[in-house]
Amino acid sequence: MSSIIEQKQQIVSELADKFRNSKSAVLVDYRGLDVAEVTELRSQLREAGVDFKVYKNTMTRRATEAVELSELHEVLQGPTALAFHEDDAVAPAKILNNFAKDHDNLEIKGGVIEGQVATLEQLQELANIPSYEGLVSMFLSVLQAPVRNFAYATKAIADQKEEESA
Repeated sequence: MSSIIEQKQQIVSELADKFRNSKSAVLVDYRGLDVAEVTELRSQLREAGVDFKVYKNTMTRRATEAVELSELHEVLQGPTALAFHEDDAVAPAKILNNFAKDHDNLEIKGGVIEGQVATLEQLQELANIPSYEGLVSMFLSVLQAPVRNFAYATKAIADQKEEESA
């Protein structure tokens, strides 16, 4: 009996460490997804380096109490899976949100961003942030715009002077 309690305490401790060390965590209700859909979801998450696992709600509650995230208790009803990523705050929310758009049975219940409990709206905003490559592309186009506009203006002036001299 004591070994079972020790195992549960170890799981709670590991789960609390995941909440502490992760940039983001997303809690989802996966009821209604069939095996093929869950397998597809797990493979997408695995490719992005997201840790996705189902924990008992009682153990999750104890872990959230340990890291002072007890506001999550209200969403810990029914089957709940957790997605964690230690380095990327956007990946779990983006993948789960995109998957939920195509599969009505996946419901995002709540989450944690940088150690703070996040609302569904905040998770939605996080999921809609462009990828790193997209942000770099936007930044570069913003930097290029003044130079491009200057080049167009000088070309227009040169064309105008050429027309006047002809």
